[in-house]
Amino acid sequence: MSYKINSLLIHGGIDGDETTGAVNVPIYQTSTYKQDGLGKHRGWEYSRTGNPTRAALEKLIADLEGGEYGLAFASGLAAINTVLSLFRSGDRLIVSDNIYGGTFRILDNVFKNFNITYTIVNTSDLKAVEDAIADDVKAIYIETPANPLLTITDIREVAKISQRHGKLLIVDNTFLTPYLQRPLELGADLVIHSGTKYLGGHSDTISGLVAVKDKLLADRLYYLQNAIGGVLAPWDSFLIIRGIKTLGVRMDRHVKNAGRIAEWLSTSGYVSKVYYPGLESDPGYEIQRKQADGAGAMISFVLDEKYDYRKFFESLKLITLAESLGGVESLVCHPASMTHAAIPADIRKSVGIVDELIRFSVGIEDADDLIEDLEQAIRKSKGNGVINHE
Repeated sequence: MSYKINSLLIHGGIDGDETTGAVNVPIYQTSTYKQDGLGKHRGWEYSRTGNPTRAALEKLIADLEGGEYGLAFASGLAAINTVLSLFRSGDRLIVSDNIYGGTFRILDNVFKNFNITYTIVNTSDLKAVEDAIADDVKAIYIETPANPLLTITDIREVAKISQRHGKLLIVDNTFLTPYLQRPLELGADLVIHSGTKYLGGHSDTISGLVAVKDKLLADRLYYLQNAIGGVLAPWDSFLIIRGIKTLGVRMDRHVKNAGRIAEWLSTSGYVSKVYYPGLESDPGYEIQRKQADGAGAMISFVLDEKYDYRKFFESLKLITLAESLGGVESLVCHPASMTHAAIPADIRKSVGIVDELIRFSVGIEDADDLIEDLEQAIRKSKGNGVINHE
């Protein structure tokens, strides 16, 4: 029997424990397993290779993404590292022109040392993607919505390009989760998540997840997962499973709050630009509606030049200045000096990651309280704290 997403969040993967009847998957806090004889084990040998709690999460993310195989890692970057290890010296990737700074850092400072290179492309421009294809390109790596400018890439159309040229399509789906967007169903080959964010949802654990459909690709990834060893621990696997059970109700509130706040920001007179694909004025609005079930809860905005972004951050009371996103609490960050500091300044500015850019992970607090906190902090960030609207 096939279930819809809200039921899968709770009953997908391995549902409960058949041995005891426990409704939650047990935490198998063990490093190794007793074997019945040489070459005779009960499906488990060593917890780097496989652990029942982690396996339950891996099956769950596969089910949620519409894939066949899942893998769980110690962090989102551990997942990205393993995925990039699929490639060899001389291979090149096409990557979105605004991606998470950690992704750029590992490409630019680690894999480039092994002659695995990249070309930065505005992947929302399908012609630019097509023009960047060459023999040495082995994969297209996109985030949509992209981090931090929420640029939307048409997954289905880029998948057609990748398939036509025999390239892998890798999609980072962290910002929307499978509750709102399922890239494998749109033609992607591989989906990556920072499970630290919305999937865990409570800012209390770090993890990375991967989902794929193809068995050969999955087998290669399982080999690399075991060989590299950046696996997710049993307790953290349990926490992510627990977080996923409430993903639907949390995301509904996140998205509702974000829509209200984006509308308020866009008419407030306090900002010069709002990036949010749920606004009809956003260039990615129509594609986002076509390929996802919501616009997500990430907003980026540029403070008007009248305001000092440093004072803005200092004046917030309810909203927290911090790295990360996707928790129940609202978080803001300064991409230029925090999440995207690893990207050279000229590249940051060329794509729009200016010093006045603020990234806002909208939480599930009362939307009126969040708007009030934003407004008082913006007011205080203008010299004498008095704003005159002409």
